Amino acid sequence: MIQPWLDLPPSGTFATLALLYYGVAALLMAVVFASPLRGPIAKFQGVVAPFFSSVAVLFGLLTGFLGYDVAERNRQATRAVQTEAGELQNVYTLSVAAVSDMRNIRIALKGYADSVLKNEWPTVNGMAAPPTSLAYDKMLTEISAPAITRDSGAAVHVALLSSAVRVGTARNTRISLSTDRTSDLKWISVLILGVVTQVALALVHLDKPRPMAAALSVFATAAIVALGLIALQEDPFSGIFRVSPLPLEHVLSLPDTPELPTGPPPK
Repeated sequence: MIQPWLDLPPSGTFATLALLYYGVAALLMAVVFASPLRGPIAKFQGVVAPFFSSVAVLFGLLTGFLGYDVAERNRQATRAVQTEAGELQNVYTLSVAAVSDMRNIRIALKGYADSVLKNEWPTVNGMAAPPTSLAYDKMLTEISAPAITRDSGAAVHVALLSSAVRVGTARNTRISLSTDRTSDLKWISVLILGVVTQVALALVHLDKPRPMAAALSVFATAAIVALGLIALQEDPFSGIFRVSPLPLEHVLSLPDTPELPTGPPPK
């Protein structure tokens, strides 16, 4: 129930929340002031206003925890992409600075970055794309060539292999985060507590139709905005607030054969 709702476009997400909270507000108004239950409900008059805050605080806390979970997952996704691109950049820089010709490594790492963007961004099923796995294996094969140790030294070769391994680790993190979702129970708890908060608002305005309508409308609007913005960030690799692929796109812009500086050394 929750996942199909989170997969809706932004307009659908906000429309569903509006239907829920404005609908509950209208229902409460109708039940309290225009239904046969008006008499029995009127007996509950006298509930003091501070009572509302006890429920509102619970709603605010749970909404804050929910927002933190979603934001933290997005931060982790951003770090994973930046780490993946950064380690590819390290491999590229080492291949340029080394004595031996490592053009094949640069071509392989750009092939990997291109495959990530075309075949694995985003990964919707939590599985690694086979073409990207092949591209990563090809890059590792090029970096693992024994000739690199002979021509450029063991230190350079170890640094290249370490960066390549970190690329794979960051990739696995990115794939796992692409399908990580907040527990449905947390979303259900927050949505239900929002409705309970509206009931609490109604209880402190049982004899005042216009103040009740104003209070319910303001709270409903606030809940729609807050929960809608959190819902839009649920998937870190799609939607409006998705993680940017620019770091990986920058790797593709690097030349296969960079021009090395020429001329006399600086004095």
